[in-house]
Parts: sequence; structure tokens; C-alpha cells
Amino acid sequence: MFDLPVQLEICTPGPYELPKELEGIALDSAVLGALQSGKPVAEVLRKFPRAVATSAASEAKLQAAEAGFRDKSMTPGQQLTLGFWPQGFRAAPNELFRCALFNARNRNVRRKYLKDFEVFVIGPGSIRYTGEELRQDDLRVWLQLIELAKASPGEVIRFSAHSFLKEIRWPIKTTSTFKTGKKAGTIVKGSYERLREIITRLQATSLRLVFDRLGSTGEGFSMIPHFRWRDERTKKNLPLYEIRIPIELVKLFGERSKYSTQIEWQQRLDLNDGLATWLHGYFASHREPFPVKLGTLMAGAGLEANRLKHFRQSIRQALKELERVGFLEKGSAINDADLVVVIRTRSNSVQRSPKDA
Repeated sequence: MFDLPVQLEICTPGPYELPKELEGIALDSAVLGALQSGKPVAEVLRKFPRAVATSAASEAKLQAAEAGFRDKSMTPGQQLTLGFWPQGFRAAPNELFRCALFNARNRNVRRKYLKDFEVFVIGPGSIRYTGEELRQDDLRVWLQLIELAKASPGEVIRFSAHSFLKEIRWPIKTTSTFKTGKKAGTIVKGSYERLREIITRLQATSLRLVFDRLGSTGEGFSMIPHFRWRDERTKKNLPLYEIRIPIELVKLFGERSKYSTQIEWQQRLDLNDGLATWLHGYFASHREPFPVKLGTLMAGAGLEANRLKHFRQSIRQALKELERVGFLEKGSAINDADLVVVIRTRSNSVQRSPKDA
């Protein structure tokens, strides 16, 4: 390990000795100034909780980097980011667009709780998941959270829930149907509540990915290690939500995001969450999409294997939707061999991955 430098702004003559409980944390000048003035440590921590928390997160990020989360090509102390993609795009590791982790089932159908569940992956490698079942609306939220935190993975970032809802194009209130056994009905649920439910669901997850490029042990993490939206003491909502994305994403994205897929955000927002959005991500994750068996796509989207006839019709409708938003050329279809053959438009022909799966 290397020692983290702590720069002190000396306001009075003589050396300043940092309290033991704060050793090894890079503190900003405001915190240091308060400590140097002779104020008790406990008082300073109460006055600057966010500054100290941010510094501690920065420290943890650097230590994690030194432990090996960065690519070999990175030098010690280099800033860790997920890379920067063009405005109007969102991105995720290729493998997560090529599996059933975020399945295409209807979000109003009751979700299962999965324990050490092996997720179907199109291509080599394996993904094991523990947590409540994830769907395409969860992915919409996760992609936007990655967008907000891509410059500082592993650190706490804050955002307005209202602006977040505008970015993912959700109304303030939503109406949902539900069905439990013979009972069915309609509930009105605010988008703020729905957003909190999804981020909480992403937080209560354990994901392990094993792919050749990640080494023999792979990578394991919670998809959102930290989420805070309410002051638990006063029970009042915070003006800004707090989240942290896992620093392990740095390795999954790769240097300069070379193992990630970029999708056009407006195209995805113009699609209803479901099969069309799953296909949008999957076909975007290949440099040149190749014909795929209908059954393979059905398993990749996490849909029931005993409904192939119904799935065939659903695929046709989804392809039309992808043509409507400008992602596919007209003529994408299912051929006589039950292979799905698509042609991406020229504006959607660039892919970041060096290798197709």
C-alpha cells in the first residue's frame, strides 16, 4: 500500500498532529481548519458529516484501486472512472445486456425471490444472483444511476429525485394493476415511491460474475451498495437522495469502457419496458448482430420456455417497435428456421466491445 498524503493548511506556527481517529483519511481544508482551531473531534464530525464521509469514500476508493480493482495499464493514484460516453447515451457491461438478469417479464406480475440463482447467459461465462427478481424497469433506473455516478464509482453521489424522474421519463403518479391468486385490482403509486422501491431492490442484491476476462474468481458485489433517502432519526425525506455504485464496475467496464455497450437513451425511453427494451440492449451489444435462435432469445429475456408460439408473435411486435424508434431497418424478421435476423440502422452500427458473444 502507499501512504495517502494529507495536506494541512497551517494557520498558526508549529506542527499539527492529526487525531488518531482521523489518520489515513484525506480531509479537506474546512475540516482541517476546524480541527486546528482546537474544536473537539466529535463536534467537528457532527458539523461536517458529509465532508468526512466523502473523504472516507475517497480513501476507500484509492485503497481498493491499490488492491487491484484498476486495470494493469493504470498507474497508482490514477482517477478511477467508468469512462465517458457521448451525451444522450447510457452504458453497461456487455454481459449484462446478454443475459436474463433484467428479464422482460411484465413488471406488474409478482416477483420471485431468488437465492444463488444461475442466470441464463448468452455466451460463455456465468452469473449467479441473490435478491428479488429484476426486470427492465429496474434496468432503466440502474442505467441512469450509473450515468450520474460514472465519474466517481465507489463514492457517494447525491441527486434530486424529481430531476431523476424527468430523466427516466416517469410521471409523478403512476397507476399499476396487480394480481394475486383470484384477486386483482388497480393501485395508484407515486413515482417517488416506485423509484425508492427499485433502488432498495437493487441495494438488496448479491451478484457474482465469472468470465475469463475477470479471472478465476470473478467479481461479486451489491448493485447499489449504499442508498439513503430519509433521515432515520427525524423520519423526514432528504432533499437529495444518496447512492453509491460498486467500484467493481470499473473492472467490468474495462479501460476506456472497452467491455461496455452504449445505447441511445431516447430510443430506449421511447420503448415500453419489456421485450423490446431487452432486445434493444442485446442487439446493441454486438458489433454486427448475427441470426439468433428464437429459443435462445426467449431464454435470454428470461421468459417462459413453454410459450414459444406466443413468444414468436411478441418478437414480431418488438421488432416493429425497434424499427419505429429507428434502431432497426425495416425487414428484420423471423425466418423459416426460427432464426431472428435483424439489420441495425447505420447510426446504431457502432459497438464498443472488441469481441462479439
